[in-house]
Amino acid sequence: MATISKDVFSFLNKLKRNNNRDWFNTHKSEFKTVESHVKSVYNYLGEMMNTHDVIDKTKVFRIYRDVRFSKNKLPYKTHFGGSFHRKKPELRGGYYLHIEPNEKSFIAIGFWEPNKDDLKRIRKEFELDAGEIKAILNNKTFSKTWGNFVGEELKTAPRGFDKDHVNIELIRKKQFIFTKNFTDKEVLKTNFIKNVNQAFKDARPYLYYMSDVLTTNLNGESIL
Repeated sequence: MATISKDVFSFLNKLKRNNNRDWFNTHKSEFKTVESHVKSVYNYLGEMMNTHDVIDKTKVFRIYRDVRFSKNKLPYKTHFGGSFHRKKPELRGGYYLHIEPNEKSFIAIGFWEPNKDDLKRIRKEFELDAGEIKAILNNKTFSKTWGNFVGEELKTAPRGFDKDHVNIELIRKKQFIFTKNFTDKEVLKTNFIKNVNQAFKDARPYLYYMSDVLTTNLNGESIL
């Protein structure tokens, strides 16, 4: 069982206090050791997830920040983040794991930036019938693990939708994301990756439902 080492939090805390290129270059070998460990944990999790989903790519994001268009000019991230890519086009949505000390670690699932067509298709589905998505959201296992939607939403109805529609709380959402937070203590436990995998598995009904919506028209006919 892969376990997050205390060295990961130790390095990230030191980097947060010394977020500059001179310090980083001096400690490059330490970073490479920590990065290799983190990648092995993410890859191990990806293999576990393939027992209940189809993950065709696991990606750990680079620690270097793109500061070209940011007011924050610090050169390095002070966390590790990685995504787990579901097999497209039939499986939609994604998984994310964020490792950061000081109680900032979390996992996330769903749809971060649906394109215009996908967003409209999801909203039309909720307008037509939100019974299935509500049943998923109210499922005890799912709600205990993931809670409620987070993310951006409109203050009023999108253009072309009735602001008094019974499902307007769902229709006006712009993102369809769920998150789950972890303490530092939880992250460092030997069962952390097992628990993350289980949480991702608990999300499968939601992701499969949304995949079905985004790969069919309103008559339920495949568009693939």
